[in-house]
Amino acid sequence: MRAEERQHRILVLARQAGRVDVTDVAGEFGVARETVRRDLSELERRGLVRRTHGAAYPVESAGFETTLARRETQQVAEKRRIAAAAVQLVGEAETVFVDEGYTPELLAMLLPTDRPLTVVTSSLRTASLVSASDTTTVLLLGGRVRSGTQAAVGSWARDMLAGFVIDLAFLGANGVSREHGLTTPDPAVADVKAQAVRSSRRRVLIGVHSKFGASSFCRFAAVRDLDTIVTDTGLSAPEAHRYTLLGPQVLRV
Repeated sequence: MRAEERQHRILVLARQAGRVDVTDVAGEFGVARETVRRDLSELERRGLVRRTHGAAYPVESAGFETTLARRETQQVAEKRRIAAAAVQLVGEAETVFVDEGYTPELLAMLLPTDRPLTVVTSSLRTASLVSASDTTTVLLLGGRVRSGTQAAVGSWARDMLAGFVIDLAFLGANGVSREHGLTTPDPAVADVKAQAVRSSRRRVLIGVHSKFGASSFCRFAAVRDLDTIVTDTGLSAPEAHRYTLLGPQVLRV
């Protein structure tokens, strides 16, 4: 099998499963692990995967994005830890933006219900979850609903956000890098996220370590725009420190 064909098949496997392990791929194709590492290095050079120790994750791009259903099955323990740590940052905030995505959804379920709180979100699922509380006012952004994420996008959602001054925003991203900042595959999604950044006094990024070092298609914020990043310990301490040099505090949980 030619290297190009093998790399294509590795990419397909990564996108189907959410990750690939070097040892498993070597056994699948009957090649040495070093061969797989070279293949993954080439795919990473082309911006298609993000390598970690012994494995690789697909990078979401203009032509590929995982669904919410898939995200619910990947790195769930890490996402729960991140959500639990991030919700401690709410403090005295009275208005909170909760982004679309599974980790923001987990966080929304932990928001305080012992005092009045206004939650602004583009996510239908998050709106449904938090609206059950008598002390929570939910403002659901309108617009076109994307089937894969069950979230609203478009000019209506952006313009509605533009009319608010929000105390705290919890943001997600498909890729985070020191060079390109926070990125996402869809321009319409990026438009809403960028407005959330502009409309919020404090901004917290929540995301698993595998998103760091990856860049998707549309940039919506720079790392320096963030106050805090909450991720898991899969992001090494030295790499976390490099992000702090750009401005935000980085919490690894």
